[in-house]
Amino acid sequence: MDSRDNDPGSRRKARGRPRGWDDKTAQNTIKSLDRAMEVFEYLSETRGKALTALSDELKQSPATVYRILITLEGRGLVEFDHNEQVWHIGPRAFVIGSRFLRQTSLVDRARPIMRKLMESTGETANLGVEKEGSVLFLSQVETHASIRAFFPPGTLSPMHASGIGKALLAHMDEDRLDRLLATVELQAFTSRSITDPGALKEDLASIRARGFSFDDEEKNSGMRCIAAPVFDINKEAIAGISVSGPTSRVSEAEIERLSHLVMEAAHLLTLAIGGIVTRPPS
Repeated sequence: MDSRDNDPGSRRKARGRPRGWDDKTAQNTIKSLDRAMEVFEYLSETRGKALTALSDELKQSPATVYRILITLEGRGLVEFDHNEQVWHIGPRAFVIGSRFLRQTSLVDRARPIMRKLMESTGETANLGVEKEGSVLFLSQVETHASIRAFFPPGTLSPMHASGIGKALLAHMDEDRLDRLLATVELQAFTSRSITDPGALKEDLASIRARGFSFDDEEKNSGMRCIAAPVFDINKEAIAGISVSGPTSRVSEAEIERLSHLVMEAAHLLTLAIGGIVTRPPS
């Protein structure tokens, strides 16, 4: 008898992962299912498509696409508009997506991405959200370097002097941004802090244009932070991910490299929580 037969962990793996689990070659894929998912995903990105348009754009025969649509319709994943003669994504797709969102934890999904970000940059990685006009830090993966930033979970920080805070403010609805700026004091923490609402708005416009924010010693002298927003299914910036460290390491020469890695991490976290990417990193 194989010794693994008496190993409960081995039996669990066998039930959940058959032999050849890591083999993603064509022999282990179901081609008809793959074609169906291609149609389904393509349709989900549109506001409705006719059968002929789907067939032409996906380069599949009308008969094949029709069979796929009828099958998906039976499961409620797509539906047909008889008036417009076009196919749409169906309500069942939303139900399934909602189940994914219910079981998806932002922090849990972020941890491996933050760990990789810390390893690739050599700087502390942070995750934060907006909470009543401040940045609430949810998680942190510290660098091994002796000089490092430290924002333990639960720490609150002013948004105007924070990389994550400015990344979130840059994508905030203008009316909400104006209301927020009218109720908070833009405190000067260092000589580089932005204390004028007009100047802050100009900085936020630059952040939107380039895709990342930059805290240039605006909260603590000698420390810099680069952050990018994380988006949800409604294309709203619900969190920010960042790296922070001393100016000796987060130097001007390093900004381009670090910002690309941060934007890539935010992009991956957006996808991991089922969000919609508004601007993939270049």
